[in-house]
Amino acid sequence: MHLDVTDLRDFYYTTTLGRTAQKAVRDQITTLWDDTRGLCVAGYGFPAPMLRPFLKPARRVVALMPAPQGVMHWPAEMDNHSVLVEETQWPLATDSVDRLLIMHGLESSERPAAIMEECARVLAPRGEALFVLPNRSGLWARRDGTPFALGRPYSLSQITALLTAHGFEALDHVAALFFPPRETPFWLRSAMVLERAGRRLSRYHAGGVLLIRARLDRPAPTRRGLRDAVHRPLRVLDGVTQPGGARPALRRDRSEP
Repeated sequence: MHLDVTDLRDFYYTTTLGRTAQKAVRDQITTLWDDTRGLCVAGYGFPAPMLRPFLKPARRVVALMPAPQGVMHWPAEMDNHSVLVEETQWPLATDSVDRLLIMHGLESSERPAAIMEECARVLAPRGEALFVLPNRSGLWARRDGTPFALGRPYSLSQITALLTAHGFEALDHVAALFFPPRETPFWLRSAMVLERAGRRLSRYHAGGVLLIRARLDRPAPTRRGLRDAVHRPLRVLDGVTQPGGARPALRRDRSEP
């Protein structure tokens, strides 16, 4: 079950708790992806708040929003970078995405395996995917009223197993949202202090969301086309001079008619 796009928009852009959560998660994303110059960056689910830092340096940025959720114009003050898509049929070419962000798209889908297959299809050979998922042991997955309480939360072992099953290799993982999901002024004022403390103490315990950076477990091509290494080239006339080779043709006697 997906949240409606208006609920997601209102949470991240109009509530103090949502804006604070947006900053905490986005800080971790930009730390993991610190250089996207000239790259194609895409996001699926509701990735718009987290993709803004990449609009200027990246070659292309697109936010894919699933049909059951709905779509909105994003960014509001610029040309549109968002598109409504079927969950498992993205209008992206195979091997075309260098950085792929999945947020509010996997845990709320009834077909997570098919989404993983689509992720694998669009990623370039050396591309990376970043999955932002509710932490099963965190407070945010247990508190109604935030987008992270909807759908299936994941433990680190569960998402790692899902990645492995679809040919991905987990490269790194961190956590975010160490402050409680409460609107009270005290907790909101303390949010960034708790974030910094939580990052030093644990990479996934107590955090409200897990961020797992992964890459497809396949070698990147080293050069265009195929390279055939022939250790012993075949020569057509080798058998003529080798013992046991082809018999030479009999010479015809010039005296014969």
